[in-house]
Amino acid sequence: MDGSYLTVTPLTCTDSVGVPYEVVLELRRDGTPYGMVGERCGWVLARLALGVAAARAEQGGCWVDPDDRFPGEGPETELFAFRCRERADVAGGGELRCLLRTRPIWIQARDRPAPGEWRLTRRAIVEAWGAGGLGLRAVLTSAQLGEFLGELVTEVERCLGEGCGEPVRERGRNPVEGAGTSRRR
Repeated sequence: MDGSYLTVTPLTCTDSVGVPYEVVLELRRDGTPYGMVGERCGWVLARLALGVAAARAEQGGCWVDPDDRFPGEGPETELFAFRCRERADVAGGGELRCLLRTRPIWIQARDRPAPGEWRLTRRAIVEAWGAGGLGLRAVLTSAQLGEFLGELVTEVERCLGEGCGEPVRERGRNPVEGAGTSRRR
């Protein structure tokens, strides 16, 4: 809403001899550091990306629209929650999480005598919180979440394959952008 955007950049975690083995996510809000989250989260991201793709490909079920199909059956499911990098880090040093929300939408009838009907939709709510308590939020369809996760996993694999010690290049704006800000309560 306010034109802000979130950049999520994987950085490698290295072992004692400098070999990359996993990633941590650097969050930037409008290019300014926002937090470091998700120590060793690459495997979780890859597994979730596969889960979103599989859920979208399912035929039948209670969700007719593929944009409403996500892994997890509960109405309010948390798909991931990445907080500060390590247990020793100060709480509130950043957070990135994704929750599923089910909400009704009124569809006005066209070409029918009935006034309309309620339709249930599911959306992924991706939230990022910085150390200062200012938050960003985006509402994504399963296609948008799948695109975001796919690009992030590709970047993680590239980073681990090449051994990135410095932040990888910032790509253009991603699907989790321009979502507006709010104060965490």
